[in-house]
Amino acid sequence: MALAAVSDDGGAAQGILRRQALRESAARTYARALPIVPVRARGMTVEGADGRRYLDCLSGAGALALGHNHPVVLDAIRAVLDAEAPLQVLDLATPVKDAFTDELFATLPPGLAARARVQFCGPAGTDAVEAALKLVRTATGRDGLLAFSGAYHGMTAGALAVSGGAPAAGVTRLPFPYDYRCPFGVGGEHGAELSARWTEKLLDDPKGGVPGPAGMILEPVQGEGGVIPAPDGWLRRMRDITAARSIPLIADEVQTGVGRTGAFWAVDHGGVVPDVMVLSKAIGGGLPLAVVVYREDLDVWPPGAHAGTFRGNQLAMAAGAATLAYVRENNLAERAATVGARMLDRLRQFATGRAWIGDVRGRGLMIGLELVDQDAGPAGEAGNAAPGGHAAGAGYAKGAGPATNATREGAPGFASPYQASPSEAAPCETTPREGGRRAGAQDDGAGGALDGGASYAGAMRTGAPPADPALAAAVQQECLRRGLIVELGGRHGAVIRLLPPLTITDEQTEAVLDRLTDALDAAIHTAGSRSHELPPTAAPFAPSLAGDHR
Repeated sequence: MALAAVSDDGGAAQGILRRQALRESAARTYARALPIVPVRARGMTVEGADGRRYLDCLSGAGALALGHNHPVVLDAIRAVLDAEAPLQVLDLATPVKDAFTDELFATLPPGLAARARVQFCGPAGTDAVEAALKLVRTATGRDGLLAFSGAYHGMTAGALAVSGGAPAAGVTRLPFPYDYRCPFGVGGEHGAELSARWTEKLLDDPKGGVPGPAGMILEPVQGEGGVIPAPDGWLRRMRDITAARSIPLIADEVQTGVGRTGAFWAVDHGGVVPDVMVLSKAIGGGLPLAVVVYREDLDVWPPGAHAGTFRGNQLAMAAGAATLAYVRENNLAERAATVGARMLDRLRQFATGRAWIGDVRGRGLMIGLELVDQDAGPAGEAGNAAPGGHAAGAGYAKGAGPATNATREGAPGFASPYQASPSEAAPCETTPREGGRRAGAQDDGAGGALDGGASYAGAMRTGAPPADPALAAAVQQECLRRGLIVELGGRHGAVIRLLPPLTITDEQTEAVLDRLTDALDAAIHTAGSRSHELPPTAAPFAPSLAGDHR
C-alpha cells in the first residue's frame, strides 16, 4: 500500500491498528500504549498515517542515535546496495565488515581496544548477552554469575536469568546503588559504598553461598530498571573487586553506548575498562546488529561455540560504521552531555513544589522522572499499599513486576551481616561535592556526594513514597496527545523515560520540555480523586495539540 493511501483522516490507520490487535501476539508492548501507525520519519519527527506528527523520545528504545533516516546512514546503505555487495555473509570477511570493525575498535576504551576480540552475534542485544555469559563460563570454568537488582539484560533464557526479578539458579543478586530507593535506607555515596562492601564481603564469605562466579554483569546506567546511573566510584569499586578475584567484568552497554550518556561508552565516565562489553542497538545505525567485545585471553572457546544466521548483516554493518564515525567526528557525546544537563536542570526546577515527581535523574540523553503517590506516605511503612493494591515491598503484583526493596528503606532495626557500620563506611567518591539537591542525591550520575560533606547519620533516609504507575501511564497519554512519544520504565512502570536522538536541536529540546511539563501538569490536573495542588507557577490545563507540524 502506498504511503499516500494511508495518509488520510485516520480511518485507514484505525483499520491497521484493529488488524494488528487481531493478528499479532498478546506479548506486544509499545503498540498498546502508543496507538499510532508511523508512515514517515526523519530525524526526531515521526508522521503517523493520520497525518499527525510527533517528536520521538523513544528512538527505537535508544537504537536510533542519529534519529530516523539520517543522510549518512541512508548513504551508507545505498552504497552497499548500489555495489551489489552480498547482504548476508554469515561470518565471512568483507570490506564492509572490516570497515565496521575498524570504526568500532577506534571508539573502544584504549585499554580494551589494544587487546580485543569481537564476536558477531545474532542481531539482538539479548543474544550478545547470551554469548558473553557463555564466553566467561568457558574461559573461567565456573558457572555462577553475579548480577544486580533492577537489571535488564534481555528476554532470552540466560539474559533473563541475570535480569532483576527473574529467579535463577547460580545467579547471585547484589544491591545496585539506587539512590532514591536505597536498599540500605542511606542513599548517596554511603549507599553506594554499602553496596560495594556488601558485594566484597559476600564474595569473601566462605559461608556466603555464592556459586563460583564466572563473571559479573552490570549496566552503567540501568535503563529499563528506571534510568538509574551507577556512581563512577562504585563502578571503579566493582572493577577493583572483580579484578582482585579474577572475575571477568561484563559491561552491558546495549542502551548506554554510542554517546547516549555523554561519553562514547558509559564506562568511560569513570575510566573503567571492563573485560567484556556487550553492544547492540545504536551500533547498527538503526538496523539489527549485536556484538561482544572482550579481552583476547578470554578467547578460548572453540569454533562454532556461538553462532547465528544473521550475524553477517552487511547493511547493518555499513549503517553502524557510518553512525559510529558520525558520532565520533561530530562530538555528539559531548553534545549529549550538554543538552542532557540542560534538560535535567529545567526538569528539576519544574519538579520543585510538585511532590508527585519523586526524582529526576539521568546522564546525558538518558533521562528519567520517577512519579510517586505522595498521599500514600513512605513506601514500606506498615499498612501502606503501593499502587495496584499490593503492599509495598511484598514481592510481585500482577502486571507490576518485582517490587522494590522498599521495606528496607529506613526500616527500624534493619541489619544485615554484610552492612558496614557508620564508622567503617567510606564513600566511593572521596571528594564531596558542594551544594546539591538534597542529602545523598545523585547530581549527574557520577556518584552523588552528601550535601556539604554531611554526616553519615544525617544521610539516613526515611523512605520514598510508593511508585505511581497509573499516573505515569496518564502522563504518557497526555504526552502523546501533545505530539510527544515517551517510554515508561522502572520497577513498577512509574518512570517517564526520555531517549531522544543525539541530533536533537535546541528548538526540539525546548519543544520536548514544554510538551512534557504541560503533560505532567495536565495528568495530575485530570486525576480527579487526587488531592494534589499545582504550584502557583503551573500552566493551566491545555487542550490537546495537533503535534509537531514544523
